[in-house]
Amino acid sequence: MQSLPSSFWKHSGQMAIIGAAFIAGGCMSREESTMKTWGTTAAGQEVHLYTLTNAKGMIAEISDYGGTVVRLQVPDRNGKLDDVALGYNTVAEYQKPDYSPYFGCLVGRIGNRIAKGSFSLDGKTYALAQNNFPNGTSCHLHGGVIGFDKVVWKAENVSKDGCQGLKLRYLSKDGEEGYPGNLDVTVTYWLTADNGLKIDYLATTDKATPVNLTNHLYFNLAGEGNGDILGHVAQFAAKNYTPVDKGLIPSGVISPVEGTPFDFTAPHAIGERVNADNEQLTFGGGYDHNWVLDNQTGKLALAATVTEPSTGRILEVLTTEPGLQFYVGNFLPKPEETADKQKTGKRGKLYHYRNGFCLETQHYPDSPNQPTFPSIILRPGQKYETTTVYRFSAK
Repeated sequence: MQSLPSSFWKHSGQMAIIGAAFIAGGCMSREESTMKTWGTTAAGQEVHLYTLTNAKGMIAEISDYGGTVVRLQVPDRNGKLDDVALGYNTVAEYQKPDYSPYFGCLVGRIGNRIAKGSFSLDGKTYALAQNNFPNGTSCHLHGGVIGFDKVVWKAENVSKDGCQGLKLRYLSKDGEEGYPGNLDVTVTYWLTADNGLKIDYLATTDKATPVNLTNHLYFNLAGEGNGDILGHVAQFAAKNYTPVDKGLIPSGVISPVEGTPFDFTAPHAIGERVNADNEQLTFGGGYDHNWVLDNQTGKLALAATVTEPSTGRILEVLTTEPGLQFYVGNFLPKPEETADKQKTGKRGKLYHYRNGFCLETQHYPDSPNQPTFPSIILRPGQKYETTTVYRFSAK
Protein backbone atom coordinates (compact mmCIF):
# COMPACT_ATOMS: atom_id res chain seq x y z
CA MET A 1 0.00 0.00 0.00
CA GLN A 2 1.10 3.55 -0.59
CA SER A 3 1.89 5.80 2.34
CA LEU A 4 -0.32 8.70 3.32
CA PRO A 5 0.61 12.15 1.99
CA SER A 6 3.99 13.30 3.24
CA SER A 7 2.42 16.39 4.81
CA PHE A 8 0.92 14.11 7.50
CA TRP A 9 4.28 12.84 8.70
CA LYS A 10 7.84 14.04 9.21
CA HIS A 11 10.55 12.02 7.45
CA SER A 12 11.81 10.91 10.86
CA GLY A 13 8.48 9.18 11.53
CA GLN A 14 7.73 11.62 14.37
CA MET A 15 4.49 13.57 14.27
CA ALA A 16 4.25 17.18 13.25
CA ILE A 17 3.11 19.48 16.03
CA ILE A 18 -0.06 21.28 15.01
CA GLY A 19 0.12 25.04 14.62
CA ALA A 20 -1.13 27.54 17.17
CA ALA A 21 -3.98 28.75 14.94
CA PHE A 22 -5.60 25.32 14.97
CA ILE A 23 -5.08 24.87 18.70
CA ALA A 24 -6.74 28.23 19.34
CA GLY A 25 -9.99 26.94 17.84
CA GLY A 26 -9.92 27.42 14.10
CA CYS A 27 -13.56 28.51 13.78
CA MET A 28 -13.59 31.15 11.08
CA SER A 29 -17.34 31.26 10.49
CA ARG A 30 -20.46 31.07 12.62
CA GLU A 31 -21.64 27.63 13.66
CA GLU A 32 -25.06 26.76 15.08
CA SER A 33 -26.26 24.77 18.08
CA THR A 34 -29.67 23.53 19.21
CA MET A 35 -31.01 21.55 22.16
CA LYS A 36 -34.03 19.27 22.66
CA THR A 37 -35.37 17.01 25.39
CA TRP A 38 -34.29 13.41 24.77
CA GLY A 39 -36.14 11.39 27.41
CA THR A 40 -35.34 10.55 31.01
CA THR A 41 -33.10 8.23 32.96
CA ALA A 42 -34.49 5.29 34.92
CA ALA A 43 -34.24 7.55 37.99
CA GLY A 44 -36.37 10.23 36.28
CA GLN A 45 -33.67 12.76 35.38
CA GLU A 46 -34.39 14.67 32.19
CA VAL A 47 -31.87 14.07 29.41
CA HIS A 48 -31.13 16.39 26.49
CA LEU A 49 -29.63 16.09 23.03
CA TYR A 50 -27.53 18.97 21.68
CA THR A 51 -26.80 19.47 18.00
CA LEU A 52 -23.74 21.37 16.73
CA THR A 53 -23.46 22.27 13.03
CA ASN A 54 -20.56 24.00 11.30
CA ALA A 55 -20.48 26.07 8.12
CA LYS A 56 -19.46 23.02 6.04
CA GLY A 57 -22.53 21.10 7.15
CA MET A 58 -20.84 18.68 9.54
CA ILE A 59 -23.18 17.76 12.39
CA ALA A 60 -22.42 16.45 15.88
CA GLU A 61 -25.21 15.34 18.21
CA ILE A 62 -24.17 15.01 21.84
CA SER A 63 -26.19 14.05 24.92
CA ASP A 64 -25.71 15.21 28.50
CA TYR A 65 -26.28 11.54 29.43
CA GLY A 66 -22.73 10.22 29.67
CA GLY A 67 -21.46 13.08 27.51
CA THR A 68 -22.28 10.71 24.68
CA VAL A 69 -21.55 11.57 21.05
CA VAL A 70 -24.67 10.10 19.46
CA ARG A 71 -24.11 11.13 15.81
CA LEU A 72 -21.31 12.47 13.64
CA GLN A 73 -22.45 13.42 10.13
CA VAL A 74 -19.39 13.97 7.91
CA PRO A 75 -18.98 14.27 4.10
CA ASP A 76 -17.42 11.72 1.76
CA ARG A 77 -15.36 12.54 -1.35
CA ASN A 78 -18.55 13.58 -3.18
CA GLY A 79 -19.79 15.76 -0.33
CA LYS A 80 -22.43 13.24 0.76
CA LEU A 81 -23.03 13.30 4.52
CA ASP A 82 -23.23 10.09 6.50
CA ASP A 83 -23.23 9.21 10.18
CA VAL A 84 -19.89 7.56 11.03
CA ALA A 85 -20.46 7.00 14.77
CA LEU A 86 -22.03 3.84 16.19
CA GLY A 87 -24.86 4.48 18.63
CA TYR A 88 -28.59 4.43 19.34
CA ASN A 89 -31.65 6.58 18.70
CA THR A 90 -32.91 6.76 22.30
CA VAL A 91 -31.42 7.32 25.72
CA ALA A 92 -33.33 4.24 26.91
CA GLU A 93 -31.15 2.03 24.72
CA TYR A 94 -27.97 3.44 26.24
CA GLN A 95 -29.28 2.49 29.68
CA LYS A 96 -30.02 -1.17 28.92
CA PRO A 97 -27.69 -3.48 30.90
CA ASP A 98 -24.88 -4.77 28.65
CA TYR A 99 -26.59 -3.24 25.60
CA SER A 100 -24.26 -0.33 24.94
CA PRO A 101 -20.56 -1.20 24.89
CA TYR A 102 -19.64 2.40 25.80
CA PHE A 103 -20.74 3.80 22.41
CA GLY A 104 -19.49 7.38 22.11
CA CYS A 105 -19.43 8.14 25.84
CA LEU A 106 -17.09 9.95 28.20
CA VAL A 107 -15.09 7.52 30.33
CA GLY A 108 -13.76 8.11 33.84
CA ARG A 109 -12.39 8.45 36.38
CA ILE A 110 -10.03 6.00 34.76
CA GLY A 111 -10.43 4.87 31.19
CA ASN A 112 -9.32 1.33 30.41
CA ARG A 113 -8.43 -1.37 32.94
CA ILE A 114 -7.11 -1.53 36.50
CA ALA A 115 -5.81 -4.95 37.53
CA LYS A 116 -8.04 -6.67 40.10
CA GLY A 117 -9.80 -3.34 40.75
CA SER A 118 -7.14 -2.24 43.20
CA PHE A 119 -4.35 0.32 43.53
CA SER A 120 -2.28 1.93 46.28
CA LEU A 121 -1.74 5.66 46.70
CA ASP A 122 0.22 7.42 49.42
CA GLY A 123 0.32 4.28 51.55
CA LYS A 124 -3.38 3.43 51.29
CA THR A 125 -4.97 0.71 49.18
CA TYR A 126 -8.20 1.48 47.35
CA ALA A 127 -10.69 -1.18 46.21
CA LEU A 128 -12.68 -0.45 43.07
CA ALA A 129 -15.51 -2.37 41.41
CA GLN A 130 -14.45 -5.41 39.41
CA ASN A 131 -16.78 -5.12 36.44
CA ASN A 132 -14.87 -6.82 33.61
CA PHE A 133 -13.68 -10.40 33.30
CA PRO A 134 -11.51 -10.97 30.20
CA ASN A 135 -10.32 -14.52 29.69
CA GLY A 136 -11.39 -15.62 33.16
CA THR A 137 -9.63 -12.81 35.06
CA SER A 138 -11.10 -9.78 36.83
CA CYS A 139 -10.43 -6.06 36.56
CA HIS A 140 -11.93 -2.60 36.91
CA LEU A 141 -12.99 -1.17 33.54
CA HIS A 142 -13.88 2.37 32.41
CA GLY A 143 -14.67 3.85 35.80
CA GLY A 144 -16.69 1.02 37.29
CA VAL A 145 -20.34 0.08 37.58
CA ILE A 146 -21.59 3.67 37.39
CA GLY A 147 -18.84 5.50 35.58
CA PHE A 148 -18.98 8.88 33.88
CA ASP A 149 -20.81 7.25 30.96
CA LYS A 150 -23.88 6.56 33.12
CA VAL A 151 -24.48 9.95 34.76
CA VAL A 152 -26.23 13.11 33.58
CA TRP A 153 -23.77 15.96 33.18
CA LYS A 154 -24.60 19.64 33.70
CA ALA A 155 -24.55 21.09 30.17
CA GLU A 156 -24.42 24.52 28.61
CA ASN A 157 -23.93 25.84 25.08
CA VAL A 158 -20.76 27.87 24.68
CA SER A 159 -19.23 29.93 21.89
CA LYS A 160 -15.70 31.10 21.17
CA ASP A 161 -14.37 32.89 18.08
CA GLY A 162 -17.57 32.00 16.22
CA CYS A 163 -17.18 28.33 17.13
CA GLN A 164 -20.08 26.59 18.86
CA GLY A 165 -19.45 24.09 21.62
CA LEU A 166 -21.01 22.16 24.46
CA LYS A 167 -19.56 22.42 27.96
CA LEU A 168 -20.31 19.52 30.30
CA ARG A 169 -19.56 19.46 34.02
CA TYR A 170 -19.75 16.69 36.61
CA LEU A 171 -18.68 16.51 40.26
CA SER A 172 -17.51 13.01 41.11
CA LYS A 173 -17.77 12.85 44.89
CA ASP A 174 -15.22 11.44 47.29
CA GLY A 175 -15.64 7.67 47.47
CA GLU A 176 -17.63 7.36 44.24
CA GLU A 177 -16.87 3.94 42.72
CA GLY A 178 -14.13 3.65 45.37
CA TYR A 179 -12.02 6.61 44.20
CA PRO A 180 -10.63 9.17 46.68
CA GLY A 181 -11.32 12.90 46.51
CA ASN A 182 -13.99 15.18 45.10
CA LEU A 183 -13.12 15.42 41.40
CA ASP A 184 -14.55 18.40 39.52
CA VAL A 185 -14.58 17.57 35.79
CA THR A 186 -15.31 19.80 32.81
CA VAL A 187 -15.35 18.47 29.26
CA THR A 188 -15.97 20.82 26.33
CA TYR A 189 -16.80 19.63 22.82
CA TRP A 190 -16.08 22.05 19.95
CA LEU A 191 -17.11 21.60 16.33
CA THR A 192 -14.38 23.33 14.32
CA ALA A 193 -14.48 24.92 10.87
CA ASP A 194 -12.15 22.26 9.46
CA ASN A 195 -14.55 19.42 10.39
CA GLY A 196 -12.94 18.54 13.67
CA LEU A 197 -14.60 17.42 16.89
CA LYS A 198 -12.27 18.93 19.48
CA ILE A 199 -12.53 17.68 23.08
CA ASP A 200 -10.98 19.65 25.95
CA TYR A 201 -10.74 17.87 29.30
CA LEU A 202 -10.20 19.70 32.61
CA ALA A 203 -10.28 18.37 36.18
CA THR A 204 -9.30 19.43 39.69
CA THR A 205 -9.43 17.56 42.99
CA ASP A 206 -9.31 18.16 46.75
CA LYS A 207 -7.49 14.87 47.44
CA ALA A 208 -4.88 12.91 45.51
CA THR A 209 -6.60 10.62 43.00
CA PRO A 210 -5.85 8.89 39.69
CA VAL A 211 -7.45 10.43 36.57
CA ASN A 212 -7.37 9.15 32.98
CA LEU A 213 -10.29 10.53 30.94
CA THR A 214 -11.16 9.59 27.37
CA ASN A 215 -14.01 9.25 24.89
CA HIS A 216 -15.16 5.86 23.61
CA LEU A 217 -16.36 6.72 20.09
CA TYR A 218 -16.80 3.78 17.72
CA PHE A 219 -16.21 4.73 14.09
CA ASN A 220 -17.19 3.22 10.77
CA LEU A 221 -16.12 5.67 8.06
CA ALA A 222 -18.33 3.88 5.51
CA GLY A 223 -21.31 4.82 7.69
CA GLU A 224 -22.66 3.28 10.88
CA GLY A 225 -24.24 -0.11 10.24
CA ASN A 226 -22.52 -0.49 6.86
CA GLY A 227 -20.57 -3.66 7.55
CA ASP A 228 -17.15 -4.32 9.04
CA ILE A 229 -14.16 -1.99 9.28
CA LEU A 230 -11.52 -4.48 8.13
CA GLY A 231 -10.86 -2.63 4.86
CA HIS A 232 -10.13 0.68 6.61
CA VAL A 233 -6.45 1.61 6.31
CA ALA A 234 -4.70 2.79 9.48
CA GLN A 235 -1.39 4.48 10.24
CA PHE A 236 -0.11 5.37 13.73
CA ALA A 237 2.77 7.56 14.87
CA ALA A 238 3.85 4.93 17.37
CA LYS A 239 6.94 2.73 17.27
CA ASN A 240 6.07 0.97 20.53
CA TYR A 241 3.14 -0.55 22.37
CA THR A 242 2.37 -2.09 25.78
CA PRO A 243 1.90 -5.88 25.60
CA VAL A 244 -0.71 -7.41 27.91
CA ASP A 245 -1.34 -10.62 29.81
CA LYS A 246 -4.39 -12.80 29.19
CA GLY A 247 -6.46 -10.44 31.35
CA LEU A 248 -5.53 -7.55 29.01
CA ILE A 249 -3.43 -5.90 31.75
CA PRO A 250 -0.08 -4.47 30.62
CA SER A 251 3.01 -6.33 31.79
CA GLY A 252 4.81 -3.01 32.37
CA VAL A 253 7.10 -3.58 29.41
CA ILE A 254 7.17 -1.20 26.44
CA SER A 255 7.90 -3.20 23.29
CA PRO A 256 8.74 -2.20 19.71
CA VAL A 257 6.06 -2.85 17.10
CA GLU A 258 8.60 -3.55 14.37
CA GLY A 259 8.22 -7.03 12.92
CA THR A 260 4.83 -7.59 14.56
CA PRO A 261 1.17 -7.22 13.48
CA PHE A 262 1.13 -4.11 15.70
CA ASP A 263 3.34 -2.12 13.34
CA PHE A 264 1.20 0.62 11.82
CA THR A 265 4.06 3.06 11.24
CA ALA A 266 3.21 2.52 7.56
CA PRO A 267 -0.39 2.14 6.33
CA HIS A 268 -2.06 -1.25 6.70
CA ALA A 269 -5.63 -2.42 6.33
CA ILE A 270 -7.09 -3.25 9.74
CA GLY A 271 -8.05 -6.73 8.56
CA GLU A 272 -4.67 -7.48 6.99
CA ARG A 273 -3.10 -9.00 10.14
CA VAL A 274 -5.84 -8.90 12.78
CA ASN A 275 -6.18 -12.71 12.73
CA ALA A 276 -2.45 -13.45 12.63
CA ASP A 277 -1.00 -16.24 14.77
CA ASN A 278 0.15 -13.99 17.60
CA GLU A 279 -0.30 -14.44 21.35
CA GLN A 280 -1.15 -10.79 21.90
CA LEU A 281 -3.91 -10.92 19.28
CA THR A 282 -5.22 -14.10 20.89
CA PHE A 283 -5.43 -12.39 24.28
CA GLY A 284 -7.35 -9.42 22.83
CA GLY A 285 -9.42 -11.37 20.32
CA GLY A 286 -7.77 -8.99 17.84
CA TYR A 287 -6.49 -5.47 18.41
CA ASP A 288 -7.38 -4.16 21.87
CA HIS A 289 -4.06 -2.66 22.93
CA ASN A 290 -2.36 0.58 23.89
CA TRP A 291 0.11 2.15 21.47
CA VAL A 292 2.88 4.34 22.95
CA LEU A 293 2.80 7.47 20.82
CA ASP A 294 6.06 8.88 19.50
CA ASN A 295 5.09 12.34 20.70
CA GLN A 296 5.51 12.53 24.47
CA THR A 297 5.73 16.33 24.75
CA GLY A 298 2.20 16.98 25.98
CA LYS A 299 1.60 19.20 22.95
CA LEU A 300 -1.15 18.55 20.41
CA ALA A 301 0.15 16.30 17.65
CA LEU A 302 -1.03 13.88 15.00
CA ALA A 303 -1.33 10.37 16.45
CA ALA A 304 -3.27 8.36 13.87
CA THR A 305 -4.84 8.51 10.43
CA VAL A 306 -7.51 6.10 9.16
CA THR A 307 -8.82 6.07 5.58
CA GLU A 308 -11.91 4.31 4.19
CA PRO A 309 -11.24 3.59 0.49
CA SER A 310 -14.80 3.32 -0.84
CA THR A 311 -15.93 6.75 0.46
CA GLY A 312 -12.56 8.48 0.61
CA ARG A 313 -13.22 9.58 4.19
CA ILE A 314 -10.17 10.25 6.32
CA LEU A 315 -10.09 10.46 10.11
CA GLU A 316 -7.10 12.12 11.76
CA VAL A 317 -6.65 11.84 15.53
CA LEU A 318 -4.65 14.55 17.25
CA THR A 319 -3.92 14.49 20.96
CA THR A 320 -1.81 15.78 23.81
CA GLU A 321 -1.94 12.32 25.42
CA PRO A 322 0.95 9.80 25.39
CA GLY A 323 -1.12 6.72 24.51
CA LEU A 324 -3.76 5.45 22.09
CA GLN A 325 -6.00 2.42 22.64
CA PHE A 326 -6.88 0.81 19.31
CA TYR A 327 -9.90 -1.49 19.59
CA VAL A 328 -11.67 -3.05 16.62
CA GLY A 329 -15.00 -4.23 18.06
CA ASN A 330 -13.87 -7.75 18.94
CA PHE A 331 -16.55 -8.03 21.62
CA LEU A 332 -19.48 -6.84 19.52
CA PRO A 333 -21.90 -9.75 18.89
CA LYS A 334 -21.36 -12.18 16.04
CA PRO A 335 -24.27 -12.81 13.65
CA GLU A 336 -24.84 -16.30 15.04
CA GLU A 337 -25.31 -15.08 18.62
CA THR A 338 -28.78 -15.08 20.18
CA ALA A 339 -31.24 -12.26 19.53
CA ASP A 340 -30.89 -10.85 23.06
CA LYS A 341 -27.17 -10.28 22.39
CA GLN A 342 -27.70 -8.37 19.15
CA LYS A 343 -27.42 -4.58 19.02
CA THR A 344 -29.50 -2.54 16.59
CA GLY A 345 -28.08 0.79 15.44
CA LYS A 346 -29.69 4.09 14.48
CA ARG A 347 -30.80 2.98 11.00
CA GLY A 348 -32.18 -0.35 12.14
CA LYS A 349 -29.05 -2.25 11.10
CA LEU A 350 -27.38 -4.71 13.44
CA TYR A 351 -23.92 -3.91 14.78
CA HIS A 352 -21.82 -7.03 14.54
CA TYR A 353 -18.30 -8.21 15.36
CA ARG A 354 -15.73 -5.72 14.06
CA ASN A 355 -18.30 -3.29 12.68
CA GLY A 356 -16.60 -0.36 14.42
CA PHE A 357 -13.19 0.72 15.70
CA CYS A 358 -12.10 2.94 18.59
CA LEU A 359 -9.08 5.22 18.95
CA GLU A 360 -9.15 6.16 22.62
CA THR A 361 -6.56 8.76 23.57
CA GLN A 362 -5.23 8.11 27.05
CA HIS A 363 -2.46 7.44 29.51
CA TYR A 364 -1.51 3.78 29.62
CA PRO A 365 -3.81 1.12 31.15
CA ASP A 366 -3.26 0.12 34.79
CA SER A 367 -0.97 3.11 35.30
CA PRO A 368 -1.52 3.32 39.10
CA ASN A 369 0.00 -0.16 39.40
CA GLN A 370 2.82 0.39 36.89
CA PRO A 371 5.58 2.60 38.36
CA THR A 372 7.45 2.85 35.04
CA PHE A 373 4.42 4.30 33.21
CA PRO A 374 3.68 8.05 33.13
CA SER A 375 1.77 8.98 36.29
CA ILE A 376 -1.96 9.70 36.25
CA ILE A 377 -2.10 10.97 39.85
CA LEU A 378 -3.75 14.37 40.22
CA ARG A 379 -3.16 16.28 43.47
CA PRO A 380 -4.83 19.31 45.05
CA GLY A 381 -3.67 22.53 43.43
CA GLN A 382 -2.93 20.81 40.12
CA LYS A 383 -4.99 20.85 36.93
CA TYR A 384 -5.63 17.87 34.69
CA GLU A 385 -5.77 19.29 31.17
CA THR A 386 -5.74 17.33 27.91
CA THR A 387 -7.05 17.84 24.38
CA THR A 388 -8.03 15.44 21.62
CA VAL A 389 -9.30 16.22 18.11
CA TYR A 390 -11.08 13.84 15.73
CA ARG A 391 -10.75 15.62 12.37
CA PHE A 392 -12.45 14.50 9.15
CA SER A 393 -11.68 15.07 5.49
CA ALA A 394 -12.01 13.13 2.22
CA LYS A 395 -9.92 12.41 -0.85
